[in-house]
Amino acid sequence: MAWVSMVAGALLVLVILRDVFHTLWHPTRHGGLSRLVMMALWRLSAAWGVRRRPAGLAGPLGMVMVVALWTLTVAVGWGLVYWPHMPERFSYAEALVPAEHAGPVDALYVSLVTLATLGLGDIAPASGWLRVFAPLEALVGFVLLSATVAWILGVYPALARRRALALRLSHVRRSRATAEALDSDGGAALLDGIATALSVTSVDFMQYAESYYFYDGDENTSLPRQLAYAATLARQAENARHPDVRLSASVLRTALDDLAAVLDARFLRTQMPTEQVFAAYAADHGRADASAP
Repeated sequence: MAWVSMVAGALLVLVILRDVFHTLWHPTRHGGLSRLVMMALWRLSAAWGVRRRPAGLAGPLGMVMVVALWTLTVAVGWGLVYWPHMPERFSYAEALVPAEHAGPVDALYVSLVTLATLGLGDIAPASGWLRVFAPLEALVGFVLLSATVAWILGVYPALARRRALALRLSHVRRSRATAEALDSDGGAALLDGIATALSVTSVDFMQYAESYYFYDGDENTSLPRQLAYAATLARQAENARHPDVRLSASVLRTALDDLAAVLDARFLRTQMPTEQVFAAYAADHGRADASAP
């Protein structure tokens, strides 16, 4: 029975460490526990409807829930390792009766104290490999803290880049740039800048897939709302007389297709052309009316 508990605990810890690794350092399209939690919360928020959904909360709340899941699961896992060896292999403070503090709750308590590196010392491993194993849990706790900070520091700059791209597209749209205005060196530079920003956004969605589950409430900073206009710019410039503009339009179209491919493969799974993928992206973010003016 002791080995069953220990093996189950070790597996729980390994599952969480694997999820942290794939979330932060090796993102995959197949997702993991963090991706499932974020997606489930996103779908739940969508059930409220476009007008009543708690806009802006799904992403941040999802990250909090993922970090809580990581922490609690690691604590439970290590607690399952400690539990079979209590009270025989643990030292207790004088005020505690060992036989009365050897249950699963006590094992979870020891695990949480160790994971949080509090070092209270009222119950502590006292023999053999447990004295080495406990500091390893403290190291894992430090890794989880560092991972949480790194995750936040990665996701929010990605959101800022995405919103900056949307705002740039909004600026161009509201300036009512014509095909004639685009047919110039300045137009080529503008299209190149948008294509570059789209490429960065594609990488952000691959590296920080969780950023998809954040709402962009303001219309001018909402990429789902502005992508249709980016496609319109590419079409307007495709037949320009200036060769650099035609080249930039082709690059922009390719960047749009690549972004649509990332969105469809990782989140939407419509298997439709680029414009339809962008429409599905807009609808999923409560922007079903998103279209080029």
